[in-house]
Parts: sequence; structure tokens; C-alpha cells
Amino acid sequence: MAGALVYVETDENGPTKGSLGLLAAAQRVAPPARSVLCGLGAAEHAAVVAAASGADTIHVADDPQLDGAWAPPRIALLHALVVDLEPDLVLFENSALTADIAGALSARLEAGVNWDLVDLWKAGDDWRASRLALSDSVAVEVGWSRGPRLGTFRRGAFEPPPPDQAVNGATPAIVALAVDAAVEGSSRATWLRRADRAIDDAVLDGAEIVVAGGRGVRDRESFRLLEELAATLGGAVAVTMPIVDRGWYPYAHQVGQTGRTVKPRLYLACGISGAVQHRVGMQGAEFVVAINSDPDAPIFGVCDVGLVGDLHEVLPRLTELAGDAARS
Repeated sequence: MAGALVYVETDENGPTKGSLGLLAAAQRVAPPARSVLCGLGAAEHAAVVAAASGADTIHVADDPQLDGAWAPPRIALLHALVVDLEPDLVLFENSALTADIAGALSARLEAGVNWDLVDLWKAGDDWRASRLALSDSVAVEVGWSRGPRLGTFRRGAFEPPPPDQAVNGATPAIVALAVDAAVEGSSRATWLRRADRAIDDAVLDGAEIVVAGGRGVRDRESFRLLEELAATLGGAVAVTMPIVDRGWYPYAHQVGQTGRTVKPRLYLACGISGAVQHRVGMQGAEFVVAINSDPDAPIFGVCDVGLVGDLHEVLPRLTELAGDAARS
């Protein structure tokens, strides 16, 4: 086949938004786009993928042998599928699991893989992609010398379309994959368990409102001001890397180059200077409000509304006003 094969990753909430967005982008750029879902219970997610992405075909491997986020059986399964379908592109959203899969497929298929991509387009008879370099300050165009072309994309690089704006209006075919042959030789290691993710991990990914704190938050106790505002607004709390380094907040809340990428409707940057390493994680926000005591902070150059002031005085007042608005 021509076109793309996209691995749709799932978590406890179903297919990840980034995977669905990547599949929708592949359908626009490199049709026909096929997807593959792996894991125990994968068949239940096929309808979500069909509605959100406009995929032409959804390959489903729903089997107890694929229980747990364990790479070897998935590597064998995808290798057999790629050899059978011969897609031009094989695409993944970045994660620890997909990094293992993409790397192993690259070796088995003797194919090139580009990592941490943020965009994809057709260039004549070939495809090109871009990735960020030099602390994400420049975009670099990359390509592949031959197929199949493997690529992993930064989390949140693509948003899935609204439910009423699917890329392809046709009903995709759902194809069940037999896994017996695919998992042969991959059972020497046994999946034991997966450590629980931070409870707010998935919440931050899909949050419409994010209240983020940086170095300007004077101590760990002061983060209750951000937590109270986020709770009043129905949002989530995010932090910059220095806050995680200090041990004040877990890594799951970190936004930026080495953390998560978020695209909320509203992003409140509290005590954040606005270094480029952080901006790349929040630059997709629709509306940015910055609160900083330094009038020369770089964040004021990228925000929609800026307030020069002490966040420890401003945030309680914002929480009070938000609460009054909610009660009225």
C-alpha cells in the first residue's frame, strides 16, 4: 500500500489525543492512512479511532498476550504488518514504548527513523518532516533516504479534529489481527506490572485551562495559590523544570522542552520568565496571561495579556473573582 500506517497508543482513558491527531494529519498528508491498535481491550477503542481520525482501515490486535505496555510482542506484530502492507510511512507519537518499537523496527526493516518530529508534509513524490533544534529555537527540515520511513512525533504535535469534522467521512474497515505468530519468540520476558502514573498526568494533557508556576513562586507551600485558582477555574496545574528539580512538584506536571506539550484555551503563566525551553511546551495555547514582577521578563513578549505584579497577591484576588463569577 501507499500512504501511512500510524500506531495508536492507548492509556487508561483510551486512545491518546496525540495519536489521534497524528492519524488525522497522516490522512490529510499521506492518504490512505491506516492505524493499528494493540493490547488487551483494544477492540473497544476502535470506534473512538474511527470517529476522531478519518482512518481508512483500523487494524486491531486484541489479545491477552498483548496485555501490558510491553514492546517485544508489539514489535513482532508491527514488523509482520509493515512487511505485509508496505506503507510509505510508519508513524508514532513519542513515548517510552513507541521509542522501543520504532528503534527495533528500524533495525529489523533496515529503515531510517526520524525522532521528535513536529510536522509532516508531501514534497513532490516524497515526504519531509521538521524537528526543533538548538533548544527548540530553530526548525530543521528532515527526510528519509528510502522507505519505509519511520517517524516519532512530539507529544501534542497534532490535535485531533472536532468530532463533527473528521478528515474522512467514510466508515473505516476494522480488521482483526491474529497475534499467535507475531508474539512467537517474544515470550521469554514476562510483563509484571506498570507503575501507576501520576493522577494528574492525563488531566494536564487534556486541560482546557492550565495554571503554571515557575521560579517566581517563592516556596512549595505557595503552590496552593495556583492549586486553588486551578480548582476554581476547573483547570490543571503545570510547572517549569526548575520547580521539578527542586522537588516541589512531580515531573508529570512539567511543561516545556523536556516535559509535556499542552494546548489549552487559557494558559496562566505565574512567575515564569518565559525562556524558550518552556515556551515550546505552551506555545500552542490559544490565550496566554502572564503574571510576573519583572517588567522585562521575556514572557511579556509572547503573552496576550500581561500583569506586572506579585503573584502571591494577584492569585488570591483572581481566585476570589473566579469564585464570584461561578456563583453568579
